[in-house]
Amino acid sequence: MHRAAVAEVFLTDWHRLDRDTFSIGAQWPRGHSLYRPRAGQQDPMLLAESIRQAGALLAHTQYGVPLGHHFLMWSLSYDVVPGGLVADLSPTEIELLTTCDEITMRGRHLASLRYSVTAFRDRLPVATGEAAFSCASPAAYDRLRGDRRHASSGALPAPVSPDTVGRESSRDVVLSRQDARRPRQWQLRVEPTHPIYFDHPVDHVPGMVLLEAARQAALALARPGSPVPFRMSGTFRRYAELGTECRIRARADRTDPAGHTVVQVTGEQAGHTVFTCAVGTRPAH
Repeated sequence: MHRAAVAEVFLTDWHRLDRDTFSIGAQWPRGHSLYRPRAGQQDPMLLAESIRQAGALLAHTQYGVPLGHHFLMWSLSYDVVPGGLVADLSPTEIELLTTCDEITMRGRHLASLRYSVTAFRDRLPVATGEAAFSCASPAAYDRLRGDRRHASSGALPAPVSPDTVGRESSRDVVLSRQDARRPRQWQLRVEPTHPIYFDHPVDHVPGMVLLEAARQAALALARPGSPVPFRMSGTFRRYAELGTECRIRARADRTDPAGHTVVQVTGEQAGHTVFTCAVGTRPAH
């Protein structure tokens, strides 16, 4: 799963349904240390991480990717139906019906994969999602990254208030305090020793941390009342480097009569767009 901590592995089992379709079981804890329930609902980032893990699982077990190879995430999205992630008095059991839609092989090894997911709970569909990534051998990754493999992060800027971004601890906040001259903009703040965001040493900002930044930016712009980020669609264009300022910009695109808001989030670093993400929020009720 490309995780060092057993507690951060959410997948439990899998079996093949046909050539490129699989049923993957997942279990989410009632009280994760980071992705805690809010307003009686599981954090949708548990779904996003489960979708990411599903791709790693299938790449290694079904498509011949050796352990130790690197994955380059290009996109990840999810869309949750209302009430689909209600937190119960027991762990949340999910089935991820996963279909590998685009498979590119290089010789006998997987070069890239795009897959779609339908999440079921008690046999009812509760969410959909998609993801895409490419694979690189250790040698190819060394050539790609070069000296940037040894970059380190600088001093952390002060965080925004955890309450404004749906987190309970300042350590979990990945957005800096806003500059009054730059409304709706934040500096990305990453702590490489964070036990969840950086489960193991890496030489860049992980894609899941960038999605978390988009999530926090959307909640910072949303109306009060614990809105739920029920939809997210992220695209990654280049690596987000450690030790180089990454500016997070957010813009509320529209709000419909039901209170659903779409926030467009962009990450920019050294004059280049690192990632873009559309986040949909709706009232918790």
